[in-house]
Amino acid sequence: MRTNLFGVLVTAVMLVAAPLGVLAEWGNHGGQKPQGQDGYRLEGPFTQDNLTVFLIHGKDKIKGATFLTLQEALVQKKVIVRETREVNQLSIENISSEEVYVQSGDIVKGGQQDRMMAVDLILPPRSGKIGISAFCVENGRWSKRGTEEVTNFGSSANVVAGRDLKLAAKSAGSQGEVWKQVAVAQDKLSANTGTRVNGAASPTSLQLALENKEVQKTSDSYFKALAGIIDGKSDVIGYVFAINGKINSADIYASNALFKKLWPKLLTSSAIEAVAELRRGEKFDAPKPADVQGFLDDSSKGTETQKDVSSRVQMVTRDSDRSVFFETRDRAKSDTWVHRNVIKKN
Repeated sequence: MRTNLFGVLVTAVMLVAAPLGVLAEWGNHGGQKPQGQDGYRLEGPFTQDNLTVFLIHGKDKIKGATFLTLQEALVQKKVIVRETREVNQLSIENISSEEVYVQSGDIVKGGQQDRMMAVDLILPPRSGKIGISAFCVENGRWSKRGTEEVTNFGSSANVVAGRDLKLAAKSAGSQGEVWKQVAVAQDKLSANTGTRVNGAASPTSLQLALENKEVQKTSDSYFKALAGIIDGKSDVIGYVFAINGKINSADIYASNALFKKLWPKLLTSSAIEAVAELRRGEKFDAPKPADVQGFLDDSSKGTETQKDVSSRVQMVTRDSDRSVFFETRDRAKSDTWVHRNVIKKN
């Protein structure tokens, strides 16, 4: 009887554990000791047309109060992003008593040219002026546009859309390639929305293309279908998305609170990329959870490099044949990672 009871209990445990999803273990930093056992549970797929999303569940690395995002800080006038008259360098200052998180890919609109932030940055309270690397996502303009401020930037409502554009900035570090990929994205969006998306005030501006009414209308159908998948889930800290059945990239954060703040901006970017890559009439299968796990596991491979973004922030990059992994570490929080981004190469 005891043997039979033990067998029943083991079977019951296995049945309960099976639906918990796929676990992906991260934390191997180039031969160094793992920084804790970071287990991630995948949920999904959730699919709308040619966009598929897997949610990543995990434990918060940072407890309590979270950062202001750049978008929030600009709206609340707690951060000033200033023009430096250099294409690839801006100045940013936190004038509030709160910490501000700036994410690579954030677009700032205005100045002499629209820019995208090239790196993640954490601004301490009353930070003073800090330099930040940037790429121009608008080619040719070097003057005031309409009623916008020319000496600083007024908003950051969007993050760049497009895997190749992100790789051009974050991996290749090429301004010329960034401009090329902006033009490619505009052309794809124009073809799939049936209208020229380039803004009349500045035809080369990626930001103005993202503001195009047809782009917003088309991408909004994806957003409405998928935005609510995180509702009521207090342990979702990131997501992986695929377009046309192919895994694209992943973003994971140190807390559910930070991810939820960034989720609308991230999902909008993924939706816009899905619009650009739409192939009408073509059928595809969503990636299998095992394939998504393999994509995440691959991020532990490749050559590792470390770069100091500021006295507080360190960026760790691992470049493999299949993907590029970026990790933002916060020295003020014992080198805890704040953001992990993995971009598939092909």
